[in-house]
Amino acid sequence: MPPKAKKPAAQDPLAPCSLLVGQEELLVDRAVREVIDAARAADPDTDVRDLAPGQLQPGTLAELTSPSLFAERKVVVVRQAQDLSADTVKDVKAYLTAPAEEIVLVLTHAGGAKGKGLLDAARKAGAREVACAKLTRPADRLAFVRGEFRAHGRSATPEASQALVDAIGSDLRELASACAQLTADVEGTIDASVVGRYYTGRAEASSFAVADRAVEGRAAEALETLRWALATGVAPVLVTSALAQGVRVIGRLASAPGGMRPADLARELGMPPWKVDRVRQQMRGWSADGVAAALRAVAEADAAVKGASYDPAYALEKAVVTIARAARSR
Repeated sequence: MPPKAKKPAAQDPLAPCSLLVGQEELLVDRAVREVIDAARAADPDTDVRDLAPGQLQPGTLAELTSPSLFAERKVVVVRQAQDLSADTVKDVKAYLTAPAEEIVLVLTHAGGAKGKGLLDAARKAGAREVACAKLTRPADRLAFVRGEFRAHGRSATPEASQALVDAIGSDLRELASACAQLTADVEGTIDASVVGRYYTGRAEASSFAVADRAVEGRAAEALETLRWALATGVAPVLVTSALAQGVRVIGRLASAPGGMRPADLARELGMPPWKVDRVRQQMRGWSADGVAAALRAVAEADAAVKGASYDPAYALEKAVVTIARAARSR
């Protein structure tokens, strides 16, 4: 039987150096775990050293990576490498030019300007790089949820994935945990009704539920949902963000060129086709003036919840009412 083909360094978790770039803790932790698991699969006695920046002093890396009489495999994880001292950075850069055998170095780096010299040096040395940036776009979080369900070997409808993101929000650990719970507890395809049963309290109190009711012109329901959301601890700034997103996407869809195919329009707007259909239904009563008035209301509410008002709740209620009226301005 021919030997297994060796993975390219860019894909091999046992590459001499892995560079994990970004500030999303879940993705960083998973990438670190992937390296450790691969090392221990190759050698169950692998020694793992997980170090904060302050624990890696000048000379420490040389000690950790020096040859051993027992030729043991070792994984050395250096957290927040952008915070290393200048002398320690010199040590790491020197090591990168001649990495030791049986040693896997893992550097986590925030990815900003701080410590960029080390980042560049690791890349120049051919480090395996893993992107761990925060998922700020709703479409990226939706893709993350779909990926979690696939990783568990399960299928979920697009509506279910969207409902879960709406209910949980932007915390990837909570999203991952919710996907794991649903796949463990539910048989068959996971749909929106299942998500609703598990997370109805959070979904009904979520900022996106407030925004949906407002842009559909359902003022009374939007106000009721808003008050419940605030009472259950939803941050006002999340509500203004959801309201802004809801109004902006209506404006973008209204101004999109006519005659575009649904799939092309979905790509242009950065959302799944089913969401385009939903927004089309929401925008039926909107006019251009209504969109402009709603955006002004959101901007005023956003300033209010960030310190310009003593009563953020009132500012949000005022914005919700204005948006609901604008939804019937045509």
